Amino acid sequence: MFENLRFPVIAAPMAGGPTTPELVAAVTAAGGFGFLAGGYLSADALQDRIAKTAELTGEPFGVNLFVPGGAGKADLGGHIERWRAEAERYGVEPGEPDWDDDGYAAKLEVVLERKVPVVSFTFGTPSPEDVERLHANGSKVAVTVTSPAEADQAVAVGADALVVQGFEAGAHRGLFADEAGADGGGAQYGALSLLRLVSARTDLPLVATGGLVHGADIAAVLAAGAVAAQLGTAFLRADEAGTQPAHRQALADGGRPTAFTRAFSGRPARSLVNRAVADFSATAPSAYPQVNNLTKPIRAAAGKAGDPEVMSLYAGQTYELAGSGPAASIVERLQAEAREAATRLSRLR
Repeated sequence: MFENLRFPVIAAPMAGGPTTPELVAAVTAAGGFGFLAGGYLSADALQDRIAKTAELTGEPFGVNLFVPGGAGKADLGGHIERWRAEAERYGVEPGEPDWDDDGYAAKLEVVLERKVPVVSFTFGTPSPEDVERLHANGSKVAVTVTSPAEADQAVAVGADALVVQGFEAGAHRGLFADEAGADGGGAQYGALSLLRLVSARTDLPLVATGGLVHGADIAAVLAAGAVAAQLGTAFLRADEAGTQPAHRQALADGGRPTAFTRAFSGRPARSLVNRAVADFSATAPSAYPQVNNLTKPIRAAAGKAGDPEVMSLYAGQTYELAGSGPAASIVERLQAEAREAATRLSRLR
């Protein structure tokens, strides 16, 4: 699936805008692989993006879908009022804090219809029946995991590969279950430690992700047993990325720490610390996607106004080391850095 890439780097599916057909096509043309983000899109919009990507590249690419969770109830009252004050600042109305399944069933039909070669899943596993349908259609299935226990569950439903996500990763943790605590609860594993633990319990191909922005990071995870490295933050400032200008500028400026927060979506996600993270995180409820739907129009208005203090500035821990420019030049730099790192391993001979 990923073992035959000219260069074992994968452009991560960054939902909400950063991952575009142009970015996927550019990374693919440079010898890597790309995933389109299906999260937050309608089935029709996903259909259009798949078609656009297919026009731009004749090479295989993948699509990522969010697995819907249960429609649990949470008290959003205080959080709604806090965000309502921000909405008034921009002259917009908050979104309706409703639960939805992100159009999962309809988007699954889209990837089946389009015969997408690789379909990855985040926030849980697809059902065994869905895995069987994808396999019968010729698609491979990858599942994002954040712990050895989640890896076991993914193996049990028939996954063909695991995307092993360390806590260093930007944006949402791919947790199957969001529990108490700012980071979603449970043990936190770095990319390398989780990669080693998971590789000890399964022979499935493993893709490492989480704070990987340098070629040496790619060399490190390959040495630890991964077949490829999935990078998101490294491509946030790529010319082809759909990252908003204020988000790009905050990344370029640097200086901000990152932290987990539920403030923007109701699920733990790593963001640059801004006013919203500082003020709203402590009281943000565990209520996804209700909080995401509540804050979406406000965050969009902040982005339009160029105000980074109320935007979800998702990024990995090592964002300050990521570069910018055409995606092809970023991949070229990563290749050179990875080769240099590999030469240092000659000391082990």
